[in-house]
Amino acid sequence: MRAIIQRVVSAGVEVEGRLVSEIGPGLLVLVGIHESDVEADADYISGAEGLRARIGGRLEAAAGWTQSGDVDEAPADGGSCRKVLNMRLFPNEKSGKAWDLNVMQRNFGVLLVSQFTLYGILKGNKPDFHVAMPSDKAKAFYASLVEKFQKSYTADAVKDGVFGAMMKVNLANDGPVTMQLDSSQSRSYCETVDDRKP
Repeated sequence: MRAIIQRVVSAGVEVEGRLVSEIGPGLLVLVGIHESDVEADADYISGAEGLRARIGGRLEAAAGWTQSGDVDEAPADGGSCRKVLNMRLFPNEKSGKAWDLNVMQRNFGVLLVSQFTLYGILKGNKPDFHVAMPSDKAKAFYASLVEKFQKSYTADAVKDGVFGAMMKVNLANDGPVTMQLDSSQSRSYCETVDDRKP
């Protein structure tokens, strides 16, 4: 699975001239699904094991989370291996650190957009998408990914586009800041690091 993560001031998706989803500050995540992807790839991208509970109208620390001052900090699952929700792409206004907080710690939004063209390759000058997961299978896989994001963060903060539709994606990139995450390469790295541990 491949994700292109953009830090945005705002982002939205239109289908047939109708606004279907929008967020303010947060992350726009373009998601490509490879034909060989399995649930572990979706878990890696979403950070599904980093569940948090919303209690009394605010995010509280769940098991495995620590708190530094007034800011909750998520553990880096898999050592240095990061996932979308744990990426520290936002500044901490209290400490002045530029790359200190993740999207959950800022209570910002996440907009997911399916994009099979992320696995496009050129054959001559013509794009070929045969390594992308077929749409009939990818639709259910993508829906499960959206659900993982919602369970890992909070359902109200996670929006998505319309799978398979012709979408117009509008965004104001903040920075600009754009990152790429590939689950297969990253999980292989994590497994290698784990194998080296005594």
